[in-house]
Amino acid sequence: MSRLTPSLRPLLLLPPPLRARAFSVLNRPPPSYPGHVPLTSIERGALAIGSAFGSLFNPYRHDLIASLGEATAKPYFITRLHRAMLQDPTGRRILRDRPRITSKNMRLEELREYPENSVGRAYAAWLDREGVTPDTRDPVRYIDDPEEAYVMQRYRETHDFTHAITGLPVIIEGELAVKAFEFANTLLPMTALSLVAYVRLKPVERERFWSVYFPWAVRNGLKAEEVVNVYWEEELETDVDVLRARLGIEVPPDLRDIRKKLRDEKRREKEAREKEQQGGSG
Repeated sequence: MSRLTPSLRPLLLLPPPLRARAFSVLNRPPPSYPGHVPLTSIERGALAIGSAFGSLFNPYRHDLIASLGEATAKPYFITRLHRAMLQDPTGRRILRDRPRITSKNMRLEELREYPENSVGRAYAAWLDREGVTPDTRDPVRYIDDPEEAYVMQRYRETHDFTHAITGLPVIIEGELAVKAFEFANTLLPMTALSLVAYVRLKPVERERFWSVYFPWAVRNGLKAEEVVNVYWEEELETDVDVLRARLGIEVPPDLRDIRKKLRDEKRREKEAREKEQQGGSG
């Protein structure tokens, strides 16, 4: 208490209901961890609305998607995910150890040398193919409880592992499939709100999403183990097929391969029409 400013001491002595009303932009409590920004309820609502509209117009703004996830995670959803980790032996170890996934402890040059079809090699290959790194995830700032903030950070940093073991790319269609899977698996509202980006898909992509990838996402997200409880750092040498079987995740149809075949088919049809037109004019 001696380290607090004089203006904050009376606030902390108030009963919780009065303390909540006394918290304002002019009387903000100190951060609970490095980078933490305490928000009022009004600020949290404004952040959710602003980041939701911003990420809809630009789904590649990871900072807006991160802010949306944090603004909508309370009061229930991140607490539920935290409780799920506490109820799982591996989840409790993750909370105790608090590992971080960065390029310092996930050295891609080493992962590329892992056995064929191992989780580590699949993860490195997916990062190389999609042009991303383990350092592209924003730090958590707007969740007040330090341990719940770590749960959100862990979810965020392991998101690419979900991409890697499913093979889904970071294009909008693949991202929507992963978000739908994660919503069924974690119930975090941001993962469901991200599906609004569906309006940006082309008609053929919308039909494919609803008929193929959305049913896959819901079915697998509901029946799979909670992926937040996977200690990925200890699974790097595990065969991807073995891990999928253990988690209860089916491999979705290869989206990149489907898109490539469709492009090739359209190109052949275009070439055939051009030849037909040239023959007719001749």
